[in-house]
Amino acid sequence: MEKLGLIAGGGGLPVEIAEHCLRSGRPLFVIRLKGFAGADLARFAGAEVGLAELGKCFKALKRAGCKAVCLAGQVNRPDFATLMPDLRGLAALPAAIAAARKGDDALLRMLVAEFEKEGFAVEGAHEVMDDLGLAAGPLGAIAPGAEHMADIDQALSVARAVGRLDAGQAAVVCRGLVLALEAAEGTDALLARVADLPAALRGRPGAPLGVLAKAPKPIQETRVDLPAIGPATVEAVARAGLAGIVGEAGRLLVLDREAVIALADDLGVFILGVEPQAP
Repeated sequence: MEKLGLIAGGGGLPVEIAEHCLRSGRPLFVIRLKGFAGADLARFAGAEVGLAELGKCFKALKRAGCKAVCLAGQVNRPDFATLMPDLRGLAALPAAIAAARKGDDALLRMLVAEFEKEGFAVEGAHEVMDDLGLAAGPLGAIAPGAEHMADIDQALSVARAVGRLDAGQAAVVCRGLVLALEAAEGTDALLARVADLPAALRGRPGAPLGVLAKAPKPIQETRVDLPAIGPATVEAVARAGLAGIVGEAGRLLVLDREAVIALADDLGVFILGVEPQAP
């Protein structure tokens, strides 16, 4: 197996990938991004690198013998005025600033291209861990009923429409009414807004109604930025009185899968994978 360079931001996904490599015997080297990567990644061989230190990053990966890289974890859009790039980072900075003006997806595509220019193969998290993506059908013991199907279809249609506008990845629909659309605030804040809506507009714990749908944007670089759910998502869905979560099979990451399934079954939340829409 080719040695993997894991470019690690925040959250649990980089740790899951690193532990998967450890279990599967795949050689690994972790680039811990300063200010983002968690302290629990320090136990893996690697180096700490600043966000704009591309030269240091590439040299460390090549010295370690990495042939492929995986970019995973949460990284906030940088304030370019405060970055401290090395020479390689400085050379890429104008292109990064220009890409950022077009949106986060353009910035990610530009970053992927920089790694490919250096000869690295870029692997998605779902390619490194083939069981990370949501499969078609229900995940866990809870399946949606016939009464949920119209909301499932509409929520996915709305999430895809939001994605086409490069605005977000998620939408909530309850009894045919669009309750919330995701923008820059993220899914947790989206669900918190739904939980604050009047009970007449949504379900409630014990009598859930409505669906959260997540779908990637058409222009999205899916190797580095697929939508994801985790245990906190399931808890927030239940707290908001929603009945379930739906996503496209192979295009929604399920973080901490065993915990997600156990929690969804316990809270009565369905998680459904549907076949992706044809382009």
